[in-house]
Amino acid sequence: MTAPVALSCGEPAGIGPELAIKAWHVLKDNLPFFWVGDPAHLPKGTKFREISAPSETTEVMGNALPVLTHSFRGPLTTGIPNPDHAQGVIDVIARCVDLVQSGQASAMCTAPIHKQALQDGAGFAYPGHTEYLAALAGIERSVMMLASDQLRVVPVTIHIAIDDVPAQLTAALLEDTLRITHAALKRDFGLDQPRIAVAGLNPHAGEGGKMGSEEINLITPVLDRMRAEGMHITGPLSADTMFHARARRNYDTALCMYHDQALIPIKTLDFDRGVNVTLGLPFIRTSPDHGTAFDIAGHGQANPTSTIEALKMAADLAHRRNT
Repeated sequence: MTAPVALSCGEPAGIGPELAIKAWHVLKDNLPFFWVGDPAHLPKGTKFREISAPSETTEVMGNALPVLTHSFRGPLTTGIPNPDHAQGVIDVIARCVDLVQSGQASAMCTAPIHKQALQDGAGFAYPGHTEYLAALAGIERSVMMLASDQLRVVPVTIHIAIDDVPAQLTAALLEDTLRITHAALKRDFGLDQPRIAVAGLNPHAGEGGKMGSEEINLITPVLDRMRAEGMHITGPLSADTMFHARARRNYDTALCMYHDQALIPIKTLDFDRGVNVTLGLPFIRTSPDHGTAFDIAGHGQANPTSTIEALKMAADLAHRRNT
């Protein structure tokens, strides 16, 4: 029997707890998953049952949200993060990693965290989930992909200021991102010959050097080396013409040079169904593509679609990797 998916609680003061129970209502008959967190943080009236091990998930799933309890310090005020909760949020992520690596869970899906709250409350030293998971997995680097039925995108540089992108964008980083992406598309997405379209850094991909030289001096040489190895790569392409419907039919994933170049297109095309997937890990991790939404937390307004899609993708990728 396939192990269930572990869903971390994320920031308790945000919409994560609400999304967990909403996802359960939709998936309870089809996709076994359990929530790791403090039951006191779930919305009042939540139908849940505490479990002692993930193996109890399937038995419980049809009647209540299975909860693997992880107690937190301090009270909860919805919409306002409590510094006393920060270490608990971090520990739940690490616990989910342990469960996946031990085979008790088939994959992990992480609810949104609030990085500033983790830094203020526990001195969290990582820019986000992606980097922390790489550290927990003992690997040098993992890669962030945003995926939906309409588009997959991978940013080469992620959570840095736009002013820092040219200095951070190196040939080694670009090559490493391409290799990790290509391997994941084959292993986890079942693509025998992945087609990757690579954006330029500058407008019009530099227009032959008139608007920047990174395409000529950095990006093209890397792409040429990868193409010589047999990878199906196009680019560098002008980012403003890569994302219309006809262009998207020509590739499986778009590799972009910086955060917004990648995330604006997918969030415009499919805001509610986008899923964050971490590539290069020895286990499957997905996450909804949105934040903690403190402004609506506790009001019952949170849209669970991205969380549902993230849970479904986690299960699908885990099944493909393990068959």
